[in-house]
Amino acid sequence: MKSIKILSALLLAVLFFNFTSTKNNKPTVYMVGDSTVKNGKGDGAGGLWGWGDYIGQFLDTTKVNIENHALGGTSSRTFQDKGLWIEVLNKLKKGDYVLIQFGHNDDGPINDTIRARGTFKGIGNESQEIDNLITKKHETVHSYGWYIQKVVREAKSKGAIPIICSPIPRNDWKEGKVPRNDKSYGLWAKQIAEKEKVTFINLNEKMAVEMEKFGEAKVTGTYFYKKDHTHTSAKGAVLSASVIINELKASKNSLKNYILPNPKIVLPPKKKLFLIGDSTMANNNNNPDAVGWGVPFPQYCDTTRVEVINKARGGRSTRTFVYEGLWDEVKNQLQPGNFVIIQFGHNDAGDIDKEKFRGSLKGNGDETQEVTRPNGSKEIVHTFGWYMEKFIREAKEKGAIPIVISLTPRNEWPNEKAERRTDTYVNWSKIAADKENVPFIDLNDIVALKYEALGKEKVKAFFPKDHTHTGAEGAAFNALSVAESLKKLKDCNLKDYIEISK
Repeated sequence: MKSIKILSALLLAVLFFNFTSTKNNKPTVYMVGDSTVKNGKGDGAGGLWGWGDYIGQFLDTTKVNIENHALGGTSSRTFQDKGLWIEVLNKLKKGDYVLIQFGHNDDGPINDTIRARGTFKGIGNESQEIDNLITKKHETVHSYGWYIQKVVREAKSKGAIPIICSPIPRNDWKEGKVPRNDKSYGLWAKQIAEKEKVTFINLNEKMAVEMEKFGEAKVTGTYFYKKDHTHTSAKGAVLSASVIINELKASKNSLKNYILPNPKIVLPPKKKLFLIGDSTMANNNNNPDAVGWGVPFPQYCDTTRVEVINKARGGRSTRTFVYEGLWDEVKNQLQPGNFVIIQFGHNDAGDIDKEKFRGSLKGNGDETQEVTRPNGSKEIVHTFGWYMEKFIREAKEKGAIPIVISLTPRNEWPNEKAERRTDTYVNWSKIAADKENVPFIDLNDIVALKYEALGKEKVKAFFPKDHTHTGAEGAAFNALSVAESLKKLKDCNLKDYIEISK
């Protein structure tokens, strides 16, 4: 038995050695650069990605390793001053590759108390000694080209293969064209590549050409966001990476030997946002006189990253949404990280044991009432708060993130004030949310205050059918109010997916 254990241990050791040896023998593609190569932690926070996060999907990773060492906010100078380049340099071995892209941050001040990351323009040998106001260290600052050349020469000294890229273009447009940097950092990057006889990829020019093929309207919101003209979305990062790959294919650089013939590019999956509620949120069969706010709401969401699924149904209460299986339908689709916005109350005040059989018991307690339905079946009816807690609790059990919103105000004006239901369904919704420790938005009061600021006559136009249901204009008004409220939530990352034009 002892000899068997020894043989097993030896076999495992040999397998581990072979695996480690194979991995270490593979060349590694290192990336050094700024946030357009790796944004943040490289996890897509805020929907922003660098091309270094996707270029690996174009390469055969059974034959080559990928390491993205880029860091947002760095220039060619600070990437080295922070010790980031030396970390890569110490790991380099013969046959490795180093993709280099800097320039977006080199145009800042050489010495200040904010970033102190600027470099001298060009590729010359001018320098300046400074006492860095941030690091408090004495430092000699050089030109952009000097720093790029240093990286290239040191990489080559280790037997690695440097590849220089010009900085990606910004999403700025002038008369239908994307401005180039071929007279600044793009030019200087090219000059160093020629001087050092290494591969140069004119990423700036080639990507700008692709952007112009799509046009500004399509590029903005798909490859870049309106809020940010420098950093790309996932699709924009893939576009940048694909340009680099295509340029490599046309080059003599040996990295092209590792390019997959038919790469399968996987974009990050969209988050799902489910809406559950009644007709004040629902589609209502495209009735122009009864449009729920959930219909225009997606225009305030980054739909490249989140899918809004409106499962609200007209005429439903918390009780009937459960009884008819509508909640189970949603619950069975929920995945960890999904969002669920819950809003009920307009129909819960109905009859409990006759007609539409949709009323729920008042409050948040555990009391119940047995009801005999028209078909003779028995139903145990619970309180409004009980049903709300059920939605919240079961959503959380699936790993989803529930958000409770109070019902919309009706076009009723008691005492010349917009109607509120502060003491009933608003309060009961809040109690349920607080009990389950989930976000609560008092849309009832938020919209009522806005209605009062507009006045009765203007608000009347929002309700073409009756005092409860809004038309398209009123739905858009409420949807914006929801979006604004979600954007203010502190402890819920749904706010990161909400986009409101200034």
